[in-house]
Amino acid sequence: MKKFLFLLSFLWISGMVAQTKIGGIVKDGSGNPVSFANIIFKNSSEGTITNDNGRFYFESENNYNTIVVSFIGYDTKEIALQGKVNYNLEIVLEESTEQLDEVVVYTGKQSKKNNPAIDILKKIWAKKRENGVRKFKSYQYDKYEKVEFDLNTIDSNLIKSRLFKGLEFIFDDLDTSRITGKTYLPIFLNEVSSKVYGDNRFKLEKEDVLGNKNSGFGGNQAITAFVEDLYSDYDIYDNYLKFFSKSFTSPLSKTGVDTYNYVLSDSTYIDNKWCYNIIYYPRRKNELTFKGDFWVNDTTFAIKKINLEVAKSANINWVKEIYIEQDFEVVNDSVFLLKRDYMLSDFAFSKKEKSRGVYGKRTTVYDHYKFDLDRPKDFYESETDPYDPRVFERDSVFWRNARLESLNEDESGIFKLLDTLRTVPKFNTFYNVVSILNSGYVEVDKWNLDIGDIYSTFGFNDAEGIRIRGGARTYFGQNDTWRLEGYLAYGFEDKKVKHGLSGKFLLDRKSRLIVSGGNRRDIEQLGISLTATNDVLGRSIASSALVSVGNNNRLTNINLSVLGFDIEPVRNFRINFGGSFRELSSALPQDFSLDYIDPTSPTGISSEIRQFDINTTLIYTPGKRTIGYGVERINVNSNHSTLLLNYTKGLQGFLQSDFDYERLQFSYRQPWQLGGFGRLTSTVELGRTFGEVPLGLLSVIPGNQTLFSLYNTFPNLDFYEFVTDTYATVHLEHNFNGRIFSRIPFLRKLNLREIIGLRAAWGQISDENIALSSPTNIPLQAPDQEPYWEYSLGIGNIFKIFRIDFNFRGNYLDAPEARPFGVTGTFGFSF
Repeated sequence: MKKFLFLLSFLWISGMVAQTKIGGIVKDGSGNPVSFANIIFKNSSEGTITNDNGRFYFESENNYNTIVVSFIGYDTKEIALQGKVNYNLEIVLEESTEQLDEVVVYTGKQSKKNNPAIDILKKIWAKKRENGVRKFKSYQYDKYEKVEFDLNTIDSNLIKSRLFKGLEFIFDDLDTSRITGKTYLPIFLNEVSSKVYGDNRFKLEKEDVLGNKNSGFGGNQAITAFVEDLYSDYDIYDNYLKFFSKSFTSPLSKTGVDTYNYVLSDSTYIDNKWCYNIIYYPRRKNELTFKGDFWVNDTTFAIKKINLEVAKSANINWVKEIYIEQDFEVVNDSVFLLKRDYMLSDFAFSKKEKSRGVYGKRTTVYDHYKFDLDRPKDFYESETDPYDPRVFERDSVFWRNARLESLNEDESGIFKLLDTLRTVPKFNTFYNVVSILNSGYVEVDKWNLDIGDIYSTFGFNDAEGIRIRGGARTYFGQNDTWRLEGYLAYGFEDKKVKHGLSGKFLLDRKSRLIVSGGNRRDIEQLGISLTATNDVLGRSIASSALVSVGNNNRLTNINLSVLGFDIEPVRNFRINFGGSFRELSSALPQDFSLDYIDPTSPTGISSEIRQFDINTTLIYTPGKRTIGYGVERINVNSNHSTLLLNYTKGLQGFLQSDFDYERLQFSYRQPWQLGGFGRLTSTVELGRTFGEVPLGLLSVIPGNQTLFSLYNTFPNLDFYEFVTDTYATVHLEHNFNGRIFSRIPFLRKLNLREIIGLRAAWGQISDENIALSSPTNIPLQAPDQEPYWEYSLGIGNIFKIFRIDFNFRGNYLDAPEARPFGVTGTFGFSF
C-alpha cells in the first residue's frame, strides 16, 4: 500500500513537469517483442523507438491524446491515450496483409538496393558538411553547458534502506526521466557559460569562459576530470563517434550501410522545411552501434533533428543507456547551425531493466551567432585564464542572463540540497569512503594532511621479504601552489628502514615554472623502463611484486637526490632541467653483482656507483587536457600522443662522481583510434650512451617477471637478460573491442574483447663496456644478432574487470632459462 501511495505521489509531482507521458511494450501477434518500432505523437515529429526488448518510454511538454505505432512489415496502429500519464501500455501489431502499389515493404534486415532511405543517405554524403560556422570567414557564438549527475531508479525499498537512514529528506524532490521513465534524484550540477570565437582563414578558435558554477561534488577535481573526459565533443557527420574511449559507428557514415538497417518512415514540415524521417537500427548485435531516427531536409540534405540510442547489446561496460539528441537551427537554405545538444548516460553495474544506477546528463545550448567579424590573428591566439577567481564568483544576476536554457525546479534545488547534505555526518562518511578509494589517500582536514598512498602499504621482494610502507602529504586544497610528500618503509627480511621525501613549488602560474627536489633511499627494481625519470617517490610495481616468475633477486639499493626546474612555455610543451646524484649498489650481492673495474680502488674492483648527472628533457603532449592550476594538475584524457627527448650528461669528479658520459634518448607514444576496428597503441624508443659506463648505468631492455601485464615491457624476458648501450624498441598493442568475438554466436553474449600484441627490441653493447663490468656475476648480452621479438594473444573484459594475456617468445630460445611461454594478467575498471 505504501509503495502504491509513493508511486501516486511520484506521478503527481512528475506530472507537473511533463504534460504527456507514455511507456510500455510493443509486441507482435505471437507475443514476441518488436524491436525498433516507431512511436510518435499524432500530428507531430515528437516520438521514440522501442529498445531491443520492445520497451519504450517518452514524454513531451505538450498535450497529446493519440500515439501512432508503426514498423516495417506491420499495420500502423493508432492508440488513444486515456490521460496525461499512460504507463504499462501493451501494444500488439499485426503483420501487414496488404501492399500498396509502388511501395516496398521491408522486414528484418533491409536491402541496400532499391532502398529510398539509402538513396537519401548517399545525398547526405554528397553534401556532407562540417559545422555550419565553417562556411564563414569568422564566427562567434554564446555557449552554455550544464552537466548533471542523478541517482536513478529510486523506489520505496531504497528510501527505507539502512543506507539512507537519516537522509530521507533528500528524496523529497524526485522527478522522472523523459527518456527512460525512471525516477531520479539530482546530486551534482556544473554550469559553464562561455563565448567562442573562431577564424576559418587562420584555422584558430578560442573559448573564453565567463562563468563556472559547481554544486554537489564539483570541488572534487577527479570527478570534474571524469566528466570532462566523459563528455568530449563530437560531430554526427563523422564516420565514428567517440564515447568512453570507444568508437561507435555513426548512422550518417559511409560505413553505416554495412552496419545499420535504414527505413524511410515519414515526411513532414519542420520549421517550414520539408524533411524526411529515416529510422535506423543495427544489423548485428554486440557491436558499438546506435538505434534511432533522424530528420533530413529534402533540398540541402542537412540534418534537422537526430537522436541516437546505444543498443543494449553493445559491448560497453557499466553503461546501460546512452541517448543523444541534436537539434539544428535553419539560418537560410544552405546553413544549418547546431542549436542544442543533449546526451544522457545511465551508469549501472548491470544492464537489467530494474537495476539502479547514476544518470550523467550534458546539455549544451548555442545561440547569438555572429559571422564575418574582422579581428586580428593575435586576438585568437591570446588566451584568457579559465581559473580566474572571478569566473567562479559570478552572482545570480549573471547566471540569470547567461543561461541559454533555464534550470528546472529540481536543478535549482541541487545547490540547497548539497549544502544541507554537507552538514549530515553520514553523508560525509559516504563521501570520504569514495574519495579514499579514488585517490588512495585518507584526508585529515584539521592537519591539512593526507595519509597514504594506501595501495602501497604492503609489498614483497627477495631482498626485503614482507615490506610495509606508510606515507603522508600536505594538502590544503586541490590547487595548492606547493606540496610536501614523504614515506617510511620497513623490510622484515633485511630489517632496514627506507624513506623518501619530496617537495615541489609552483613559482609562476602562467608559465608553470616549478622547482622540485627530494631524496629517496630504498630498494628498487631498476631496468623496468628504458626512459627513466628522476621522480624521487616513483617506484615500479616490479620492486614489490607479491608473486613473480623465476628468481626476482636483481634488486638495487638506491640513494637518489634530485633538484629540478620544470616550465611550460607553451601549452603541452614542457622543459625540464635539473641535476641528480645517486649511489647504487646491489641489494643481494651474492645473486646480483654491480661490480666493475676501478683502478683507483685498492682491490681494483668497486661495488658501489656514485654518479652525478645533469638532465634536460623536452616533453610534447599535443591534445592533452588537464584541469586545475596548482602545482599538481589532473589529467583529463589519455588519447594524446607523447614525444620525449632526453639528454643526460654525467660529470666525473663532481661530488666524487665516478663516470663521464653522455646519453641521448627519444620516445614516441601514440594511441590510434581505428574506427570500428578498435584502438592501437604504439610506442617507439631509441637511445644511445656515449662513453664507458658500468652495468648500473647501462640501458636494460625492460623485462617483466611479475604476473601483471605491463605495457612497454617484455613479459618473456628476465630482468637484466639483455643489457645495451645502444637500443631501439617498438611496442604495438591492439584492442579490437570485441569486434571478432561479437561475430561468434556462443561467445557473443560474454562481451569479451580480443587483444593482440607485438614487441621487438634491438641493441648493442660495446666491448669496452663489457670489459668494464667483467667482475659482475650475470652475463652481459645484447640482442644484436637479430631483433628480439615477442607476441601475445589476450582476452579482456572477463567478468568486466579481468584481462589475461598469453605471451610467446619469438627467438633467442637457446638462452639459459629462456621462457618461451608465459601468462600475465591485469584487472581494472574500464568502459
